[in-house]
Amino acid sequence: MRALIALMWLLHWLPLPILGRLGEGLGSLLFIIMKPRRHITLTNLLLCFPEKTQAERETIARQHFQAYARSALERGVLWWASEARLKRLMVVEPRVPVDIIKSGPTILLCPHFVCLEIPGIALVLNSDLSICTIYSKQQNEIIDQALLKGRSRFRPVTLLAREKGVKPIIRAMRDGLPFIMLPDMDFGMRDAEFVPFFGVPAATLTATARIAAATHANVVPMITTFLPNYKGWKTTFYPAWENYPGGDIVEATRRMNAFIEERVLEAPSEYFWAHKRFKTHPPGTPNVYGLD
Repeated sequence: MRALIALMWLLHWLPLPILGRLGEGLGSLLFIIMKPRRHITLTNLLLCFPEKTQAERETIARQHFQAYARSALERGVLWWASEARLKRLMVVEPRVPVDIIKSGPTILLCPHFVCLEIPGIALVLNSDLSICTIYSKQQNEIIDQALLKGRSRFRPVTLLAREKGVKPIIRAMRDGLPFIMLPDMDFGMRDAEFVPFFGVPAATLTATARIAAATHANVVPMITTFLPNYKGWKTTFYPAWENYPGGDIVEATRRMNAFIEERVLEAPSEYFWAHKRFKTHPPGTPNVYGLD
């Protein structure tokens, strides 16, 4: 792993158009050789886009592998490039909503798109804010340390353990730290409900709605996608959701998934399709992946 980190450090000096194309080439290779992940990706796309042809879904899947590998290589730029270079490569639209975030507890909703590492850095580079988020320790210590240093290189980040539950999150938010929340992975049925995602029942964490209800937090979605022609990344901050979560936690979670669906349709290959989003399935229904 030290050799991999060293290679990423060397590659980060390359211009982004060259680095991006190298990443896409690597992704094309991974699409061929990583058969289990390719199967998961194509299964997700079949479930979510049954109206598309097999060829269309394979195109999105291949583009997804390219986008994911590209984002992995470009992570070296996030970890080691100068602040000036990063600011040249980052577009923030319309701007970081500092006034809303400072007005009270805030959840920064960050669904799993491949440029997931960028929104937090875009926020701290364009404001005086610090953040908190959930962190799962990586199995490899070298990768773990690289991730931690990369995420906190410009400002300390408060990292919270998922297994500790919501109380530390609520305390941090009440202390004035916006909470970057990743709401859309399948962690089983603990604190989750089956809520449609592209019409398919998906075990979806209700924590966004529950934390918003407990703290009266603003919920501000933020998503980063690639700029055209390898020019960098665009982070979009969406308006704070009104009347959220309301009186129905499940309906609020359904509303969250509907929002994510709309963003996926805008950049379908950049959503994280290689995750088993439908791993947990309703009783009496089959495992859609057929791999376990």
